[in-house]
Amino acid sequence: MLLSGNIERSVLHLDLDTFFVSVERLKNSRLNGIPVIIGGMSDRGVVSSCSYEARRFGVSSAMPMKMARNMCPDAVVIRGDMELYSNYSNIVTEIIASKAPLYEKASVDEHYIDLTGMDRFYGCSKWSHELRQSIIKETGLPISIGLSVNKTVSKIATGEAKPNGEIEVHKEGVISFLDPLSINKIPMIGQKTYHVLRSMGIATIYTLRNIPSEMLGKLMGKNGIEIWKKANGIDSTPVFSYSERKSISTEHTFEKDTTDLLRLNQLITGMVEKIAFELRSQEKLTSCVTVKIRYSNFDTHTLQKRIPYTSFDHVLATVAKELFARLYQRRMLIRLIGVRFSYMVRGVQQLDLFDDTPEKVNLYLSMDNIRKRFGRNAVRRASGVLTIQEREEKAIKQLENALKEQNMMEERLRSGWRG
Repeated sequence: MLLSGNIERSVLHLDLDTFFVSVERLKNSRLNGIPVIIGGMSDRGVVSSCSYEARRFGVSSAMPMKMARNMCPDAVVIRGDMELYSNYSNIVTEIIASKAPLYEKASVDEHYIDLTGMDRFYGCSKWSHELRQSIIKETGLPISIGLSVNKTVSKIATGEAKPNGEIEVHKEGVISFLDPLSINKIPMIGQKTYHVLRSMGIATIYTLRNIPSEMLGKLMGKNGIEIWKKANGIDSTPVFSYSERKSISTEHTFEKDTTDLLRLNQLITGMVEKIAFELRSQEKLTSCVTVKIRYSNFDTHTLQKRIPYTSFDHVLATVAKELFARLYQRRMLIRLIGVRFSYMVRGVQQLDLFDDTPEKVNLYLSMDNIRKRFGRNAVRRASGVLTIQEREEKAIKQLENALKEQNMMEERLRSGWRG
């Protein structure tokens, strides 16, 4: 909780309140004060976001739309516009980037800022308040903030500040702030863990933090220890600079330069499928796709496109192939092709699928589970798989190369023996 030199950390957490709903209300003021649900329009769709008015009826994110409509029949249901939400998210990020010394974009509607040491110059509380007011003034969006000694406590504080408020929790007040709260306020406690702990009679953070850490460790492994630390207000996780966030990419260099468009598009689909799986495994979304090609004369060109946040390869492959079609204009032989995802944030898979059904989301989850168990190539899209002839040609080429290497090795051995 302390940095070197006994400097107390100051971490600010910002969370846009009911973000999707708030953006829709900027477009249409008649939605103010009434129940609003964002998600798939069909009964088989899922709820992506909902207003506080809808939550009072029991509606929540990821709930089947049919159930949500039954719970709140008077709600206005909107399909949603992820491109619009992404644009507003980027505007908020730009405001933060222009003022913050070090910030992390944790999701489309959440940011962390490391303000450690700023108290000596300006005052963390005053600076945080003024930043929040700037965001509200420039975007019209409600936003809540929590300021404390680490990411966990500041995030919990933000939750308690909602809607559209701010809370500061000083170091000496961390335990008294956390103790009376429900255990489901701790960020890494999901529904399954919550029910396990409740079955043990653990309801409040006070009870949880007074359980021996070894007992939670035996019950839940490493996660149990982490939960115990968070319940005690301990979290050394740094704020990761958004500008330094790594991208995910892959490249393929051809053994023989090619202009075969069918093969190139198949390869792009396969490459996207590979790194989209990696993206989902890290529970992240991307908002930028880049395609790179290198011609046989080594001229290299790239083209990128900003898109609504997603992690689905059927969306990303379409964008990548569109970029390739725009990029490949010279009709020269291609030596290398690459795909990269960047501007990544954490996010759930159904975030950008307002019209997709739970079946489609579950299909992705099932395919990813098979890949995690049997290897990433256990399930592949047909459009991204090489034909039998192409696989045979590739195998023959690899065999020819192996034979060449073997002949060269034998020749070296004979030369050495003669010497």
